[in-house]
Amino acid sequence: MHFIKPALLLVLMGGGLAACGDTTGKQALYGGGAGAAIAAATQNNPVTGAVIGAGANIAACEFGNRRCN
Repeated sequence: MHFIKPALLLVLMGGGLAACGDTTGKQALYGGGAGAAIAAATQNNPVTGAVIGAGANIAACEFGNRRCN
């Protein structure tokens, strides 16, 4: 449970910072970058933040209601 709050914070904050790319790779790169930056700023693990951010951005771009292209 200790990890849930920071992870949720990263996903919520990263959603506003990440941007969609033309390809899945770019979506992962942009989301991962935003997630790593937010994790570092909140004194969490940047690698974990990058993984969460990449997954969240891909999901938002591919399945969400965001207009990505």
